[in-house]
Amino acid sequence: MLLSILRQPSGAALGNPKPTPVPSVIATPPGSKKKFYHFTLNQFYIMKCWFSFSVLFFVSTVFLSCDDEPTPQPVVAQTIRDLNADYAPLVFNSSGPPTRPGETGKFTLFNFKTGEIVPNTELNSTRWDIGFRATSIIFNSGSSGPGTVVAQIQNGIFDEITEAPESGYASDNGTAAPPLFVISPSPQPPGSSVLTNQWWRNGGSNTSTIVTPIAGRIIFVRTGDNRFVKMEILSYYKGAPAAPNNITDPDRHYTFRYIYQPNETRAFR
Repeated sequence: MLLSILRQPSGAALGNPKPTPVPSVIATPPGSKKKFYHFTLNQFYIMKCWFSFSVLFFVSTVFLSCDDEPTPQPVVAQTIRDLNADYAPLVFNSSGPPTRPGETGKFTLFNFKTGEIVPNTELNSTRWDIGFRATSIIFNSGSSGPGTVVAQIQNGIFDEITEAPESGYASDNGTAAPPLFVISPSPQPPGSSVLTNQWWRNGGSNTSTIVTPIAGRIIFVRTGDNRFVKMEILSYYKGAPAAPNNITDPDRHYTFRYIYQPNETRAFR
């Protein structure tokens, strides 16, 4: 009896109907009589994941595009004190004008971006922007160097100047007759009120020169990588004394201030 029970057929063999699979979603478009669209649960899940991925990809692309834009760097404001421009002590002679036996005749080179002095051995490189020797100022272009640094000089109030000029820049041409430098090493003529390319005047007498920077004489520089600088010379004597003595105060020591714009704009802010 037990053996007969174990041998009883199961499922469809007993007459039970075979289960019919039911689709998860059946959609019938309007106007259609016999055409059906069957979406299984797996297909619906795949479509849902694809939509989520598409949205995530779009949002990520937007944020990455924003991150690709460089963040503007702040402008650099510096005051350089007592830059030695080939100083050598004066030696007074009874038979003629004083001389400087210790001078080298070399320019002190400076880079606005780094705010540092560049060795004079780099004179034939593009590492420097401006050079100082006594009252002479040169820029790295034209006859003064292999670079493309250009400059100009204007009158103005340093703190009120918010933008560098768009045009008007020039290079040194020391081979011209007479030599044409952007900044003249000579003093401005006494009593002159016309804008010249001189940066200083004689604050002493005909027999005793005191190099006095002209107030409001602003130097604009466009560097070789198209960055802009505004600069003002404050003193020519060591320690920047308010009333320099050309006998006791060492000269050829520049104190100047400048603002360097590290971004591709002429605005100083």
